[in-house]
Amino acid sequence: MIFRTWPSHLLPTIEVCPIEIPGRGKQMKFPPYTKMQPLVEEIAKNLIPFLDKPFAIFGHSMGGLVGFELARLLLSDYNLTPLHLFVSARNAPQVTPTKRKIYNLPDDEFWQAICNFNGTPDGVIGNEELIQIFLPILRADFTVLETYVYTHQPPFDFPISVFGGLQDPAFTDYELEAWQEQTTAAFSLHKFSGNHFFIREHEKVLLQYISQYIS
Repeated sequence: MIFRTWPSHLLPTIEVCPIEIPGRGKQMKFPPYTKMQPLVEEIAKNLIPFLDKPFAIFGHSMGGLVGFELARLLLSDYNLTPLHLFVSARNAPQVTPTKRKIYNLPDDEFWQAICNFNGTPDGVIGNEELIQIFLPILRADFTVLETYVYTHQPPFDFPISVFGGLQDPAFTDYELEAWQEQTTAAFSLHKFSGNHFFIREHEKVLLQYISQYIS
């Protein structure tokens, strides 16, 4: 898991609480969600007992959009406000993505589209058994993303910080900058060299920004 090493690079006052959604990790035995709202409701229900102290939300790729909708739900249904929303490698929700949808492609085409993101481990790419395990999970993820319908609501009153890869083909500068419309508070955008998975190479610097913004 990408967050495993984060505690060693963050201030000791910051606790990292990774979320495993159904279909992943210890939740592998549960079917993955294919719609945003039920997924966010499930996450919120399980998080509430732990949100008795100040908290921030970080999401990478699909997690960025999930984090945005989670922040909305926590605010509307539980009157809980994050200190900060951190979004990595995800277009602003109100902007229609320019890239073609892939969630309903045949398996071979869908898998090739996934590999084009350059984040699939070499040990998985040619392993048919692993491919068959990951295909339905990834297809569910992209179904969540690509069937998502944005609804307009007033912008947040807490800060949003966005991180993006300079060589990420998935999003344009405009699609990242448009996150500024989702807050009346401070907004920052940081770009790093690398593709969609730039956070692997720039973990320490990214975490320095996170520590700085919420300390």
